[in-house]
Parts: sequence; C-alpha cells; structure tokens
Amino acid sequence: MKARTLLFALLVVVFAAFSFSAAAQDVAREDTVIFDIDGPAGAVANYDQMNFLLPNNHRNKGLHQAVAEPLFILNYETGEIMPWLAESMEANDSLDVWTLHLREGAEWSDGEAFNADDVVWTINLLLNDETASLSYAGNVQTWIASVEAMDDLTVVFNLTQPNPRFQLDFFSVRIWGGINMLPEHVFADKDPFTFKFFDPEQGWPLGTGPYVITSANETAWVYDRNDDWWGAKTGVFKLPEPQRAIWVVTGNDQIRTTMAVANELDSIMDVTLGAFEAMQAQNDKIFAWVEGMPFVWLDPCPRQLSFQTQVAPWDNAEMRWAINHAISRQQVIDIAYEGVTIPSRTLYVEYGGMFPYIDAIEDAGMSFNTEADLDAAAALLEANGYSRNDDGRWVDMDGDALSLEIQVHEGFVEKRRITTNLVEQLQSFGIEASAAVIAGATWGDNKRFGNYESTTDWDACGSINEPWASLDRYTARWWVPVGERSSGSNHVRWDGPNNEAYSEIVGALGSLPLGHPDAIDMVVEAYGYLYEDLPFIPLNQATKLIPFNSTYWEGWPTSENNWNHPATWWQSTHQFFQEITKAGMGDM
Repeated sequence: MKARTLLFALLVVVFAAFSFSAAAQDVAREDTVIFDIDGPAGAVANYDQMNFLLPNNHRNKGLHQAVAEPLFILNYETGEIMPWLAESMEANDSLDVWTLHLREGAEWSDGEAFNADDVVWTINLLLNDETASLSYAGNVQTWIASVEAMDDLTVVFNLTQPNPRFQLDFFSVRIWGGINMLPEHVFADKDPFTFKFFDPEQGWPLGTGPYVITSANETAWVYDRNDDWWGAKTGVFKLPEPQRAIWVVTGNDQIRTTMAVANELDSIMDVTLGAFEAMQAQNDKIFAWVEGMPFVWLDPCPRQLSFQTQVAPWDNAEMRWAINHAISRQQVIDIAYEGVTIPSRTLYVEYGGMFPYIDAIEDAGMSFNTEADLDAAAALLEANGYSRNDDGRWVDMDGDALSLEIQVHEGFVEKRRITTNLVEQLQSFGIEASAAVIAGATWGDNKRFGNYESTTDWDACGSINEPWASLDRYTARWWVPVGERSSGSNHVRWDGPNNEAYSEIVGALGSLPLGHPDAIDMVVEAYGYLYEDLPFIPLNQATKLIPFNSTYWEGWPTSENNWNHPATWWQSTHQFFQEITKAGMGDM
C-alpha cells in the first residue's frame, strides 16, 4: 500500500509538471531545467496569486527566480553587491539620500521599457498604503520620505533618517528577495490589494526576467524562455541555455528521492542526510554543496523558539529562561539534524563577517548551554510557584499543569523535526508540551496577529555581514498590540524598560557606517537587554542539504565552484541561469 501511494504521488507530480503544458511548444527534457519547491507540503491553493505585494504569496514558484528581476544581487562568497536590473546606487555624505541608476535598454517582457517611472510608481504605492498590509509597506514607510524620477534612468530616494544599508537591505537580495518593481502600465488601473496578476495569455505575471509563464496549476509552474529578453539583446547578460524552467511541488523526501534518482529533478530542495545518501547510492550524478560530510550549506537564518511575550506565564522572562535551561541543543542537532549542524552562540548566523560581534557577545558572558541544565530550569520554575506532582509533572499552586504549545509550519520538515524533539525534551522534564502543525498561511497570520504561545521560526534572520539588521527586528518601532497585524519580527511583542533601552541603542547603531569601530561595543550593550529578557531562544545554525543533479545541467554552485550560494528558492536564482550549461549526455 505504501509503495502504491508513493508511486501515485510521484505520477501526480510528473503529470502536473508536463502534461498540462502540452499547449505550449514541445521542449525536450534535455532543454528543460526542473526545480523542486521548498515549503508547501502539497498543492498550493493560491497557485495563481502572482501579485508580489500581497501577503502569503509563494514567490518561490519561479515567480521571483525567473520572472521578477532584482535591482542588485549580493554575492555571499565575495561580499560584492552585483548590478543586475540596475547599474549602481550611491548615497550622499549624510547617508539620507540615495541615487539609483537603472540599466539602459531594460524592458518588460511585453516590450515596454522598464524605467524610473515604474520604480517611483511602485514605491509610492507602498508609501500610500495606509494599512501597511502590502509586502514591504511597513519598511518603506519607515525609511523612505519621498522618491522622485530625475530622468528615465535615475531615481532619487529621500530617506527619513540616515541608513548606510539602504541599498543592501531593500534591493540586493540580501536574503530571499527584495522589493520587486511593478509595471505601471499594467497596475495603474488595477486594485493592488486584490489583483492577482495572473493571465498567461496576456503574459501575466509580467516581469523583466528571461522567462515568461506558460501555464500553472496547484503543483507545478512552467516558464518558457523569452528569446527577445532585454538582457541578451543589450549584451549585458547571455541568453540562458534552458529553453524551459519548471518548478514542482514534491512535498516529501520520498518523492524527491524517487524523482531525483529518475533524473526528473535537477535542483532538489532541502533533504535529510538519509534521503541524500539514498539518492547518491542510486545516481552518481547527484551531489551537494560540500563533497563529503556534512554536505550542507549554512543557511543565513538560524532556527529559534519564539514566545508570544504577552501571554502568561511566558510574559515572565524567568519562565522563558526555564525553557531555555530545559533544552539540550545538542540533542536537537543529533536527532533533528542527524549531527550536521552546530548550536547557535547568539542570534546571529555563524558567517565570518559576524564573528567579531559573536565573539564579543560570548566574551561578555552571554552564551547558551549546549546540554540541558535541568537543575537551573527546576530552580526557576520553583521560584515562580511551580512544583512537581506525584506524576513528575510541573504544576502551579492550583494543581494545573504547566503547558506549552509550539506552533510549526506544516511545510518545513526541518522545523517539524526540531519541534518534535523540543516537545519530547520538555515532556521528559515534566512540562506538558505539544506541537501544533499549522498550514503555512495560518501559521504566518498567527505570528503576525499574536495568536500563539510559542513557535519555531527563523525570524532573527537578517544580518549577514553587519549586526544591525537582526537586532532591529525586535525594536519598539515594530511593536503593535496583540490582535493588530505586526509588520516586523517583533511579533513576539517584546516591550518594557529593557526593550526601550535596547531600541535606543539599536537606533543609534543603525546610523553608523558599516564597520564603524563603535559598533561592537554597542552590539554587546544592546544584546545584554535582549539576553536578559530572552523573548526568543536561539537554538541552532540552520543547514540546507541541497542536492543538484548534473545529468542534464552542469555548473551548479558548490563550495569549490562557489560563484554564489546554492539557494534556488531565492531571487538570486537569476544568476543560476547565467551559470548552468547543458551537460554532455555521456552514457545516460
């Protein structure tokens, strides 16, 4: 029965990827590149939602990898901000006015010129969003006072305050993606809050990228190459070799493994060590970022356990610290990750550019236990009125059991494994912990509106080579009451005197140029308040075991061929189409 179920699921995915695109031109498999999609566990209900600005939009279905081009791309391996749809961007001496220079000759895929008017229209749309419900509206309104076109290729951004990271944070695919510019000539007469931007016959979604959508359904999206792409016409880029690009929802490691071994996937999403070893044993064309153990790439978004700090008893920092002491990070790593990652020392990713800040925080005595300290956890619970009953469960003075529900996104196997292990550890300690597996859109809304006790997430993500971005996510400027939609990562609703002091320091840090000598001391001082209140618990560094298949396409990134990182669900995938080339078919 299990084998038949798996076979049926595989056939559904393959059928979805190919059969419904028969109306399009016939493209051979060796001219087609197929990407697995990270996230959704099954069919995507809003598969035809292509408006970049609407919340809960799955951009990683090829939308921002092949259609919507970024202005710049950050190269993780070199630290360079590489020009893409734009040529350059520079700030004035006071860092509060930035000037953007667009590439000459850039076009939307319908042939309309892409120019400064599109940029200004998009930014003004976000500035005028009174509800701040469109993606990026909150950030845009915080940082941008006004925007104006100086000519067709020049845009000036007047900021509300100095920001040395403006280009990096808003437009450079620092993580995942950035603000995507919209075609004014399409959106001008549409309601941006309801317009889905999906109609393949009209070429929607319309982008400046090298691919246009052919067809889509709940499990697959097909894009064909635009041979009249501006990037190739102007000579700025080469025309990508793949004639077709397909993104498919596989959903689990069994289906991924079966399809990869059968050469029906070229880029495979994050898998377990066991699944990867099974793939390699059956197909010697499959490889990962690192040739040997641990095989993985270090994702920039460390994993953590976040609390809704307005909900008792988790509104008490000592109770949050009790949970921290009850957790063995090493056990999470050994079981959930099969030993292929390391504990987090701070909220930051363990990249070289972050080491000076991480080391300074650790030297100041603000570190976390690798193994559980159950005595310390018990002492904090007892100090807050809890005791063990005859069954070894922690109860309050009324005899009610101490419980903690941990919400987890259903679409991410890694996070579910983390959560399962945390629940087991806390239950063993005597806390009635439970996991609530939540559909992706609901999980996101629960965080934004504060409808949770705790959740496993990655929301301190942001800092890559500088310390401010991650710290800013928990400042007072992002705080809203429970029930109102949070537009920042302070969905934990951390407030109080420590947050006020923290926010003041982080605000001052944000105005310093990158690499300023005062930054390290300011980070340590701010982190002290965060560490004391512990609104979230850093757990471990995130790893992605991302296999590639070289049967049809070569040139994929590796630690040796490191032209950039291997995250194909990011907008930087545009760079992949410049790098991968058709493989020799060999003995296939």
